[in-house]
Amino acid sequence: MTCLSPRPAQRSAALLLTFTIGMSAPYSFAANASPTASTLGTVGASTAASTPAERTFEHTLENGLRIIVREDHRAPVMVSQIWYRVGSSYEPTGKTGMSHALEHMMFKGTPKVPTGEFSRIVASYGGEENAFTSYDYTGYYQMMGANNLPLSFELEADRMANALMPDDEFAKEIEVIKEERRMRTDDNPNALAWERFQAAAYLSSGYHHPVIGWRADLNDMSAEDARQWYKRWYAPNNATVVVVGDVKADDVFALAKRYFGPLARKTLPPAPRNLEAPPLGERRLRVEAPARVPALFIGYNVPGINTASDPADVYALRMAAGVLDGGVSARLETELIRGSKVAASIGTSYNGYSLGDDLFSITGIPSQGISHQALEQAIQTEIDRLQNTLPTEDEMQRVRAQIVSGLIYKQDSISGQAYEIGALVSIGRDWREGDLQAQQLAAVTPEQVQAAARKYLVAARRTVAELIPAAAQKAQSQEAQKQEAQKEAHP
Repeated sequence: MTCLSPRPAQRSAALLLTFTIGMSAPYSFAANASPTASTLGTVGASTAASTPAERTFEHTLENGLRIIVREDHRAPVMVSQIWYRVGSSYEPTGKTGMSHALEHMMFKGTPKVPTGEFSRIVASYGGEENAFTSYDYTGYYQMMGANNLPLSFELEADRMANALMPDDEFAKEIEVIKEERRMRTDDNPNALAWERFQAAAYLSSGYHHPVIGWRADLNDMSAEDARQWYKRWYAPNNATVVVVGDVKADDVFALAKRYFGPLARKTLPPAPRNLEAPPLGERRLRVEAPARVPALFIGYNVPGINTASDPADVYALRMAAGVLDGGVSARLETELIRGSKVAASIGTSYNGYSLGDDLFSITGIPSQGISHQALEQAIQTEIDRLQNTLPTEDEMQRVRAQIVSGLIYKQDSISGQAYEIGALVSIGRDWREGDLQAQQLAAVTPEQVQAAARKYLVAARRTVAELIPAAAQKAQSQEAQKQEAQKEAHP
């Protein structure tokens, strides 16, 4: 979830500041106007001669900060990301939305960088910056010319240790967050239904709560709550810096030591495991909202990469999702949209790379005149078929080709490469797994896909939610009242 939009470029007095932050040789923003040999790689140097893994290097500072660098010299640019291992799934009941609120407050200044100056400084050097909050992590990034990496590091090191969260700024920002929730969820019937569906599907893990937080918790949140969350989780030994672009790894490590090295490590609370309670039967709910069209949500509680007793199950479930929904020739679109025409749209989602247990979900919109029950039965028919009939080799090859092409295209983007690395290490995985996914998926057999479907896509693990348009619900209620009146009139 990206929550902060880049601000327009604007020169300010802050550009003339020289930060010290404990460094022996302060870095001046105003002086950073030209590339230097120490921060630039060789512009235009070929990256095809080596694999991504061979161009990736890592180092850990004494304070626990981990730095991962992937050299990519195709253009004189870089992306610098800092990932904190804390997200909404870390939040206790009653304090939901803390990680997201803190993400907003991290732009409210430090003693050396007043409120709003962070974004203006980055923009004045032609950079882009933003931030995102997820269930398992919170991240901040800048994309700039490669020679401006020291600027990125100094700004991030400053707010890692010295962020200010004044009460008056928090009071304004929490209203922004409430409005964000209204726009994205409360006034969006599909998003509202998905939120309730996910809360029903996740009973015991932190994924039960929405990333943005429940409205009641936002109403009760204080600036002190944000300050305490910051003190608890924002530390070098709970963060990973990922840099991808036209840089040299040794120079990046030296810069990281210069800017982040003086920061003290902290004693951290234990991370949540996000394990789901054993399934005891199907769960169903109806969400009545002013939607224009109905929708159906079906989810199965399944393991993630950190909780699966056999990691092969994760890759088999990913292949199963692709067999069901992976383009115009996939089973659900072929049979339910173009075939029986019971669905106007349909999609399947499962990634498996999460801190805890995951959800295998299917979302569909019934065609006009088709009931939720008819669409659900059609989906179940395809689940039964997956459990009883092996996927064909053509289907397996199609899914593998789609996944591999996605992994290849991701390498075209330095941001995509950095995000994959950061997301993996933030859930406790090795960044090298990103480069091995294609091999793992290619090894999955049709028999493994069928076995995973039989093991996990079962009624006991299932949650079903129906989005009922308010107008349709009103009509159904009126018809029920009419039928009841007729019964009373003619016993």
